[in-house]
Amino acid sequence: MDRREQLLEALTDHVLAHGLIGLTLRPAAAALGTSDRMLLYHFASRDALVSAVVSRANERAIAVVSSLPAAPDVRLAVTRLWTAYGTEPLSSCLDVYCQAAAEGLIGREPYLSDVRASNERWTRALRDYFVRSGAPVPRVDRVVTLVDSSLYGFHLDLTTDRPTELAQGVEDLASAAATLAAG
Repeated sequence: MDRREQLLEALTDHVLAHGLIGLTLRPAAAALGTSDRMLLYHFASRDALVSAVVSRANERAIAVVSSLPAAPDVRLAVTRLWTAYGTEPLSSCLDVYCQAAAEGLIGREPYLSDVRASNERWTRALRDYFVRSGAPVPRVDRVVTLVDSSLYGFHLDLTTDRPTELAQGVEDLASAAATLAAG
């Protein structure tokens, strides 16, 4: 692994532990045992560095989804995916994506192109997972759209701190996804 990759891995670990919001070069570099000039040497700009971190966090999230064993049906696939959303590293990876959006980074370059590519890989991983779990190929894109948007919303849900309500929402989603998959 070259030095840039080492720094990217370490910085991604740092961001997953401490968050993306408020990230500045000097404290980040100090946490990694390097200098802000070395970060700029390897990444050219703060924007390029943050974009690389967001992409790496997404790669880690994709690896988690790709490693999930197939569920016996779409309904269980949704609930198992939701369980994975609540575990590390997936939970923190999803948080980083949200933090990048909250900072207004996702809609502008260099983030826009990187995020589009990352989103395509994320969607492909979800699609593969649901097909492995019994979703028919002609309907899997609709299942993925419904489940991805809904679970991400549940992950970010700030309106309830009542786990039973959230669990009921996930169960309702699982039923809806199963119905959609069944046609």
